[in-house]
Order: sequence, then structure tokens, then C-alpha cells
Amino acid sequence: MPNPTAAILVIGDEILSGRTRDANMHYLAGQLTEHGIDLREARVVSDDPAAIVATVQALSAAYDNVFTSGGIGPTHDDITADCIAEAFGVSIDVRDDARAILADHYARSGVELNAARLRMARIPDGASLIDNPVSSAPGFTLGNVHVMAGVPSVFRAMVASILPSLTGGAPLVSSTLRVERGEGDIAGPLGNLAALFPKLSFGSYPFQKDGRYGANIVVRGTDTAEVARAISALNAEFPA
Repeated sequence: MPNPTAAILVIGDEILSGRTRDANMHYLAGQLTEHGIDLREARVVSDDPAAIVATVQALSAAYDNVFTSGGIGPTHDDITADCIAEAFGVSIDVRDDARAILADHYARSGVELNAARLRMARIPDGASLIDNPVSSAPGFTLGNVHVMAGVPSVFRAMVASILPSLTGGAPLVSSTLRVERGEGDIAGPLGNLAALFPKLSFGSYPFQKDGRYGANIVVRGTDTAEVARAISALNAEFPA
């Protein structure tokens, strides 16, 4: 049975402008790999409501899980929650349980729960909350879309909160063989070997060092023994 699938949607002008380097996609990919969920697609969109709504709808229809990153803070450009509500055709408002979480957090911090901070308690109808042990403001899940913060430390905490509740499959394992030959030399034999192991993924990642060309061949799959057999075949084809 194939593993469940996923996509990540990174939201924010700051990513596309180059001002902020995204770290959340890399982190999520590793976590999903260990949990047995195959990350199949990653997209980045600007703070454009129409683009966010259309992309959420497309990814939600195509994959078992969609993870979003960014746009659920207290400022005017944090529009993700509204866009998710629109994508699913539901209303959105401040919800009592989310308000209570924020009220408790800011009371303990001695900070006012003002109108801006209260924006983070606006949750689409029918959504369930995602716990945020770092800064309290919750994420949420609506349908198969899991909406999380863009701040990496908060994103990681929310992933830890939601991942155990998601159905996983067989964790992906990988093994690497370093070959001191150029890709043009290994392409033919590598393609033939890949055809012998159709359930595995073969990737070739070239490098150049001290004027010499080579490639790291990475074999991935969910069957550890099959991956080991493929690596043995590679070693036989490309001896050191």
C-alpha cells in the first residue's frame, strides 16, 4: 500500500523577495520521511489572497495532507486564516477556546491581549486547533490542511503537535554510493540498474573536486533489504 502523500505551501512576500530564507520545507520533509508520509510538492506564494485560495484548493484536492507555513500572526498582512476559510467556504471569527489560550498566555506574560493579538484567535468554522507550546497562538487543521506559523521554532513545535495524529506509512530509507566518474559515463549503466529495481528511487548528484568529476548516487525506498541489494549492484557496476 503506498504511503500517504503531502504538499507544503509556504506563504509570504518575504520569502519570494529573498529577505527571509525558508527553513520549514527542509524540516518538514525530514519529519514526514520518518513518519512515512511522502512529500510530493512544495510551492511558495506571495501574500495574494486569490493565489493562496487557489493554491490551497488545488493542493488539498491532489494530496492527502497539505501543510502551510506563514501568515497567521497579528499584523494586517497575516491573511492565511482568512484565505483558508474562503478556500473551504466557511466563516471565520474569534473562537472562545483560542481566545482563552491567548488570554492565559498574555496574562502570565503581563502583556495586554489587544485587538492585534486577538487576530491570532480567529479560527475558521469546523477547524481543530494545533497546539503551540512555544508562543501559545494556535495553528489549526481544516479538512486535510494543517495551518502553521512561519517562525521556524514555532513551526517545528506545531509539526511535533500534529504529526502523531496523522496516518503514516513505511519510513523512507536511503543509502548513498560515491562514484568517482562523471555523470556522462555512468548514466547508461545507472539507468539500466534503476530499471531492475522499479520500486526504488535512484538519484544522481554530481560534484567536482580538485578537477575531478564524480557523483553521489542515492537510492531511496521503503524496503531496507531492497535498498541494500541495489547498493550492492551499484558497487559491482561501479567498483571503487
